Amino acid sequence: MYSIEEIKELLAAFNDSKATAMDIQLSDNEFISIRQKTAKSAVVAPVFTEQAAPVQTAPEVQVSPAAAAEPKPVQKASGTTVESPMVGVFYSAPTPDSEPYVSVGSNVNKGDVLCLIEAMKLMNEVTAEKSGVIEEVCVENGQVVEYGQPLFVIR
Repeated sequence: MYSIEEIKELLAAFNDSKATAMDIQLSDNEFISIRQKTAKSAVVAPVFTEQAAPVQTAPEVQVSPAAAAEPKPVQKASGTTVESPMVGVFYSAPTPDSEPYVSVGSNVNKGDVLCLIEAMKLMNEVTAEKSGVIEEVCVENGQVVEYGQPLFVIR
């Protein structure tokens, strides 16, 4: 264990040096950590480590295998691809108990709602950019989508 005078001498030597950090082990569970804030001043922070504090972790998120799957590529290039305008969660229906807005073979008009994308707790409608028939639905309900990822093909 260091005496106060020895610690003061170490601090003086630290201040006279070009060092930017210094750790002093006082005992098995005590140490002093010193870090310079500016060129002339030092910060002294005694740290006692008798017990480690419990580490809090974020809650585990359950993702269904379908939602974790890679987006399937659009194979039919004969139509217009509707891409995701943002990163978020794709929902094919307004509520879990509702029928999907559209499915393969559905007729849509320009401006019709095709799906919802939840981003930052907000539901955002994705609408048809042209009239036609849904040729392909490229993502699964509840899947996380990226910006620009294909959602539908309309022909």
